[in-house]
Amino acid sequence: MKVIFLGSGNLATRLSLEMHRKGMTIGQVYSYTPENARQLAGRLGCLWTTDLEAIETDADLYVFSLKDTVLANVITRIRPNDGLWVHTAGSMPMDIFSGHTANYGVLYPMQTFSKMREVDFSVIPFFIEANTSESASKLQQLAEKLSGNVRFLSSDKRKNLHLAAVFACNFTNHIYALAVKLLEQQDIPADVLLPLIDETVAKIHTMPPRVAQTGPAIRYDENVINKHLAMLGDSDMRSIYRLISQSIHKEARHE
Repeated sequence: MKVIFLGSGNLATRLSLEMHRKGMTIGQVYSYTPENARQLAGRLGCLWTTDLEAIETDADLYVFSLKDTVLANVITRIRPNDGLWVHTAGSMPMDIFSGHTANYGVLYPMQTFSKMREVDFSVIPFFIEANTSESASKLQQLAEKLSGNVRFLSSDKRKNLHLAAVFACNFTNHIYALAVKLLEQQDIPADVLLPLIDETVAKIHTMPPRVAQTGPAIRYDENVINKHLAMLGDSDMRSIYRLISQSIHKEARHE
């Protein structure tokens, strides 16, 4: 199978490298940024381009792994071909391809990716969708070469899944960053948080997050909460602390 990647970011990098490792031929990489395209193509041993007009038309699969804001425009500029076009976005509908190609779908691996960090693709849930049964079958076969957890999901449900993922991953990581910032201000090493973070995540493998919740907010201990608020000099952090504490307590009251 010959694959062309449009994009060279975190997801595109890890997914293309995994496909290459599984024996798929990555024929070309496109990126708006020459250095990014060159670096990824170098790791894959393939051609690269920054010119949409130069994208080859003989590939079996075209993977659009781009920012949501540019995806639609790039799609309109790709020369027609017989390949299967898929995007990897959690929040974009499959029908963004409609009218531009005959065979299209979605290949969404729900995971956080960084260019230089390897991940175990075999356990990553892949959510797929296609406009025809033939394309769906091809996409399923492809996804199952990468992961043991492949599911069909509509665009509408996928956008809700993506929303949940933002809460579970992006927002959580931001809270970690704020916690590290507080420790750095007191010259306390950030790695002291790691056992706490690890256990917090481990618990929700065996119990619902609501049951695993602990801390002063669940009982709304105003004595502790007010002390913490007074310690926070940053108004944004005070707002975040107050809002999340109120949300935790509200959820606990519904138990």
